Amino acid sequence: MKIAHVVDCMEIGGVETLVAQMCRLQRAQGHDPQVYTVGTLGILGKQMLEEEFLVRAQVGRHLVDSARNFLSIFKELRPDVVHLHNPTPAFYAGPGARLAGVPCIISTRHGLVAPPRRFTTELKYAFAAVCCDWIVGVCDATVANLQKLHALPARKIVRVFNGTTPLSRVEKDQCPAKCGFTLLYVGRLAPVKNHTLLLQAFRAARTSISNLRLWIVGDGSERQMLERLARDTGISLQVTFWGQQLNVAPYFSAADAFIMSSNSEGLPISLLQAFSLGLPAIVTDVGGMSEAVRHAQASLIVPGEDPAALSAAIVHLAKSDSDRQRYSQNALASFNARFTLDTMVSAYSELYRTSKRHPDTDPPRR
Repeated sequence: MKIAHVVDCMEIGGVETLVAQMCRLQRAQGHDPQVYTVGTLGILGKQMLEEEFLVRAQVGRHLVDSARNFLSIFKELRPDVVHLHNPTPAFYAGPGARLAGVPCIISTRHGLVAPPRRFTTELKYAFAAVCCDWIVGVCDATVANLQKLHALPARKIVRVFNGTTPLSRVEKDQCPAKCGFTLLYVGRLAPVKNHTLLLQAFRAARTSISNLRLWIVGDGSERQMLERLARDTGISLQVTFWGQQLNVAPYFSAADAFIMSSNSEGLPISLLQAFSLGLPAIVTDVGGMSEAVRHAQASLIVPGEDPAALSAAIVHLAKSDSDRQRYSQNALASFNARFTLDTMVSAYSELYRTSKRHPDTDPPRR
């Protein structure tokens, strides 16, 4: 099959990493995956070009330009599948795919779609969703929110859990040097990730564990503010901002636990990467993140916006060798059973085939 993936950009991020991994596996399976971005090419896009994938960036600056360009592209390309990732690609490329007669059009919502929502975005997405054969949520919470928000036929909305390539453990001499019990966050530095809560809880936990350390891997609009907050609260020597990293395996390999304090999440790839190495985790009770860890019994879950609860969870995990060992075993087992890249791509392949054969039937059972 010829599969056109459409994304916002191919900078380093969870969705972008997932799409790159999907393309590699789909090509290995004999398909012809290609990537089209509304925005910038990005580091991952450049990497895919080096791997001889077709990647075309900045298809159009504005909605009208993009819609016209995508229609032209799909008429010439004649893909079997157009796979749209998140809202902007859906309303920029979805109508063009339908007008071009693409046999299968899928839109995956990788976020939770929880309030507060952007009315204009969701209004445009509702229009684009009419053009799609399947609307995919990456967790039960996303599916539930899609069902509440959009008046779409029930058969169109399905769940496919995110999956990822397992990380390979890196030898100690290739990892960053560390001392003490080290927590790791990997992801964007954006307001929705609520790093202020994380720094508050970390600072409080240090009163019980003096050798506690926090590594933050990623970049974004909040970085300068967070670095200033770490300095102002006296924890800058214990918190390391590593910036954006293409290879995160050394950080996961060296860390003692993964932590994420988001206000809203779908199913983060970084959490699944932690599972793949058997890394115990602490997460806030939001979206697919808490769904995954409840199923895996692989971490501690705390309420959002509760620094005392998050701090207590950090202290407990750092002091309990038996819990860390149990969470580690459970995380690895759950990853292998439910969250591999093969499992996810297989589920999408079934949707691709089902839509082409029986566009008006119920979704395949998984």
